[in-house]
Amino acid sequence: MTLSDPGIYEYSPYNNRPKITWPNGARVAFWVAPNIEFYETYPPPNPTRQDMSRPAPDVVFYSHRDYGNRAGVWRMMEAMDRYGVRGSVSLNVAVCDHHPEIIEACVERDWELFSHGVYNTRYQYGMSEAQHRELIEDVIETIKKASGQKLAGWLSPALSNTEQTLDLLAEYEVLYTCDLFHDDQPQPVKVKRGRLISIPYSLEMNDIVVYHQINSSPPRQYTEVIKRQFDQLYEEGAENGTVMCIPLHPFLVGQPHRVGPFAEALEYVTSHDDVWVTTGREIAEYYFEHHYDNVVAAQSAATAE
Repeated sequence: MTLSDPGIYEYSPYNNRPKITWPNGARVAFWVAPNIEFYETYPPPNPTRQDMSRPAPDVVFYSHRDYGNRAGVWRMMEAMDRYGVRGSVSLNVAVCDHHPEIIEACVERDWELFSHGVYNTRYQYGMSEAQHRELIEDVIETIKKASGQKLAGWLSPALSNTEQTLDLLAEYEVLYTCDLFHDDQPQPVKVKRGRLISIPYSLEMNDIVVYHQINSSPPRQYTEVIKRQFDQLYEEGAENGTVMCIPLHPFLVGQPHRVGPFAEALEYVTSHDDVWVTTGREIAEYYFEHHYDNVVAAQSAATAE
């Protein structure tokens, strides 16, 4: 029997790992990742994936998502401000040109900006290495110009990462990727040169999945899902530090009937002791400084046995 494995990371049993600790003895590193996006009305065609379910211009699709940039993002920001939660923004960098007011508001709040490509209607599928490099360099330059920040994280637009993506991110000294959904702790990623880790970015906590794909869940169910996720990770984090992420979209969570339950979930999480309310960049930097080498060594030893 031939076994096939993509070879992106080592298998590491959850119940037998080096201990992860977070600042001040926190059990959970908690971060919120708003996807602030821009969708084109006439996106360029991609041979692998269709952008919209109806012929362009799909005004309904476009305007529903545009709601997030016009109204939803401001409600979302207010709720996060109320509980001292900074965002780690999964950013379509075209927003820097289309809606600079949003970027200014993020920078004022000391939010992290990381990459979600240029437009969410332009996928990485089928890109050559040169095109990948052009994309990464464009994102690095745009985020630096808009915020003064060095790019630390990556989520491929519409999750369209390819076999080249991870190696190139490490080459450009990006610290972490959210394109892998395999764990509740940061994990080293195998790359040709340099270093890269994955940080938990839970699809199951993603408001698109909860609201659109799991039986069209009501807002109160979204709150309950977040609480249950947190309770379990908080319990496990007493023995070995965990990470919890809430990925969200302003056009969904920023709706008037949804923002209250979102705020309730933030209140619940932040009311607990031993929770590090942080950003993706800060998790990655701390992990590299305190845990990366030890985890790599432990995984290498286990593989050699």
